[in-house]
Amino acid sequence: MNSYKIDEAQVKKSNFETMPRLFKYLLKYKGRIAIVFLMMAFGTTVDLINPLLNERAIDKYIIPGDVNGLVRLVIIGGILNLLVVFAIRIRMLIMAKTSNKLIQELRQELYDHIQTLDLAFFDSRPSGKILARIIGDTNSLKDIIENSVTTLIPNLVTVIAVLVIMLVKNWKLALAALCSLPFMIFGVFLISIRAEKHWKAKRQKSSNMAAFINEDLSGIKIIQSFRAEKETDLTFKELVKADRQEFLRAVRWCDAFGSWIDLCWSVGTMGLYLCGVMLLGIDNVSIGTYIAFGSYVGMFWQPIMNLSNFYNQFVNAASGAERIFEIIDTKPTVTSPADAPKMPVIKGHVEFKDVTFGYDDSTDVLKNVSFDVREGETIALVGPTGAGKSTVVNLISRFYDIKSGTIAIDGTDIRTVNLESLRTQMGIMTQDNYIFSGTIRENIAYGKLDATEEEIIAAAKSVHAHDFITALENGYDTKLTARGGELSNGQRQLIAFARTMLSSPRILILDEATSSIDTKTELLVQAGIANLLKGRTSFVIAHRLSTIQNADRIFVIDQGGILESGTPDELMQKKGAYYNLRQAQFS
Repeated sequence: MNSYKIDEAQVKKSNFETMPRLFKYLLKYKGRIAIVFLMMAFGTTVDLINPLLNERAIDKYIIPGDVNGLVRLVIIGGILNLLVVFAIRIRMLIMAKTSNKLIQELRQELYDHIQTLDLAFFDSRPSGKILARIIGDTNSLKDIIENSVTTLIPNLVTVIAVLVIMLVKNWKLALAALCSLPFMIFGVFLISIRAEKHWKAKRQKSSNMAAFINEDLSGIKIIQSFRAEKETDLTFKELVKADRQEFLRAVRWCDAFGSWIDLCWSVGTMGLYLCGVMLLGIDNVSIGTYIAFGSYVGMFWQPIMNLSNFYNQFVNAASGAERIFEIIDTKPTVTSPADAPKMPVIKGHVEFKDVTFGYDDSTDVLKNVSFDVREGETIALVGPTGAGKSTVVNLISRFYDIKSGTIAIDGTDIRTVNLESLRTQMGIMTQDNYIFSGTIRENIAYGKLDATEEEIIAAAKSVHAHDFITALENGYDTKLTARGGELSNGQRQLIAFARTMLSSPRILILDEATSSIDTKTELLVQAGIANLLKGRTSFVIAHRLSTIQNADRIFVIDQGGILESGTPDELMQKKGAYYNLRQAQFS
């Protein structure tokens, strides 16, 4: 699933299940919605009265020649319709503000929930597809929320009211005018099934396209380096074509609504006049009644036509809402127990007891791994790529949950304590530490948001980043773009080091943290963090074995476990796995 080439699984939920859940968010704005309903009720009432006013004007005033009565009726009708125009304007403003506010809250809820999900969720889907849900899918809901109140409800009320009025005035004419209604319902049912299928597929194609764009822009340097622009351009064209094709299929089916309803409307109108002339006779129905019925036929079918156009938005928005609620309903697999106590201040004793873990059910990366790390020890993890070194440190931070066994810190099972209180006491440095857009000061302070200026500078000095920062034109106020493209790899790494140092972690994890630093800078950094490592348990993953000679112990990770462990000298004397790794690297 973690690819723009694979469509996301469709959420199999009915629109009648998804949309009511969305509309529940409107309950927060009951007062505003009540005002909108009152204005809509007034406008709908005037619309329903207008044909009756026309009937009265013709039969009571125009034919008898009562000019004064006609003038009075025109004035009354004019005032009512002017008030309707004013009411429509007010209700549109209210609904526009309400729908924008609701979308803002829904997007915030979605974003907040995504941040609670564990790494397994992000491993399973590209960030571009997640971005598509936060932005594209939520944006698609704005019009549907607004129009559902200002279009859907008034039109439904109008259709029902017109039906009742027609039946009350003359049930024979009413049945004649509505003779095509059963055919309309049958046709709409068939069309809606196909349209909904293609709108959902269209959402998937749009998501694939967003995922590709995100992936493409993130790797633009590699693409340009290997002159792969034509290949990526071709892929993008294919994704755009797939998105366009699904859009056209969906629109074609939705457009069929209008044509089908037009046909039913025409048949109903013909039925009205044929019934009136052939069955009832001209003399039995007044001209005003004919005109009123003609207006009501239009008032019956026009809302249905509006609803058919609204259905395009409805199905499209329902597909987006399904995708949003699918993420909101996703529960994190790594959670804190209810009322879990906070992790006490960590001293640094880390213990693995028969730990087994796999990223999926089919393969175990670690099998029955056990080790005991004393407080303040520096442990180096070495081994071939993919052996499970990063997995070990990810489990200590509880980014994933183990299948079996126990991981304890200071004798406390990490699954029994509050997750936030555990991770706030850990510092993690990786090979590709992210630099956020903002100043250098803000990036370092990310490790401790309430840090003072003195603390920030002290952290930078401890990793020898202060000198190069102050050499910049704006020093600590130098503004960086996302990923810190203005800096060298080594400089970005030093800033990330300072950020981690500022957090003063109780357990320090360095995952290939010095790989982007030249040898001279690395020596300075090693000297700068030597005091910090004292009294703190640290785990260091390094392929460059020269960087771990001061480690208290080395664990050689491979074949799902620890092949051997000991001090650097002990392992060299054994001439085992570590000896072979070192000989291969230095030869």
